Amino acid sequence: MTLEVTHGLRLLADIGGTNARFALQSDPAGGFDDVEVLTGASYLTLGDAIRAYLDGARARGMAVDSVRHAALAIANPVEGDEIRMTNHHWAFSIEALRQELGLTTLLMVNDFAALAMALPHLPPSGRQRIGGGIELPNRTIGLIGPGTGLGVSGVVPAGGRWIALSGEGGHVSFAPVNRDEVAILEALWSEYGHVSAERLLSGMGLELIHWARTSRRLKAADITTAALDGSCLECQGSVRVFCAILGSVAGNVALTLGATGGMYIGGGIVPRLGVLFEQSAFRARFEDKGRLGDYLARIPTYLITEQYPALRGVSAMLSDQIFCLHQ
Repeated sequence: MTLEVTHGLRLLADIGGTNARFALQSDPAGGFDDVEVLTGASYLTLGDAIRAYLDGARARGMAVDSVRHAALAIANPVEGDEIRMTNHHWAFSIEALRQELGLTTLLMVNDFAALAMALPHLPPSGRQRIGGGIELPNRTIGLIGPGTGLGVSGVVPAGGRWIALSGEGGHVSFAPVNRDEVAILEALWSEYGHVSAERLLSGMGLELIHWARTSRRLKAADITTAALDGSCLECQGSVRVFCAILGSVAGNVALTLGATGGMYIGGGIVPRLGVLFEQSAFRARFEDKGRLGDYLARIPTYLITEQYPALRGVSAMLSDQIFCLHQ
């Protein structure tokens, strides 16, 4: 089994709604080689994107012809062989893609399940504490992450191993906690009918929050830039609302999972908010759960700062998959 796991390079990927991050790995316990980020919209199919990455890696001197095992984390439910991405145009069969690429193993997992698998192994340098609390060892860890969509997951300890949870918690119904948020919800009801947490806690969600509050349509990047440089007080207000709602939803996830091992924030949006997030109402709203406030105050919250954490998680899942196949 050891030879099967370690022989040759392994292909790893973290595929979001906007970007696809690829890497090669020669040692399952080591780091990553030849990391490259490709824009998904530039490729007609996922297979095209993978081949483009491998061709580039070959040109850079990597022995990609030795790749036989691959694991891809994808921003989508994985419930069988057929995948049709929610926030992207790619649709494919996992088995057909495995055969197309000539792989022995092609593991496809939910991206936030992969990110969750990385959490027990994140070094202190890979996370930033937000607020108080003390994590309990060998307890459930929660995860939430706004990006192109809203990912929700966690990991549960089980007999010396960790088991990642795959779900679509980002699509639970949004619940406002004050009159301002009720007004936002009413504005979005007229547009969408059902309003999920993801409808607000995503790149598009920040834009919708700003539109509902100001009747102005701006891109998320422009809202964030204007909020950070202080040139737009309305943009700062929209970012503050975004962070506060994220705190409430993160608290809901922590309560649902019993995440006394800590609650983590991933995704591409929050790290860009810098001091606005650190000074926001996120932590206060995380704890604001009435009689359960003291329970949540004991749970620490962390912002993931490691650059490619999902690759760490999907690597561990690939090793488990290969090990099981050789038992």
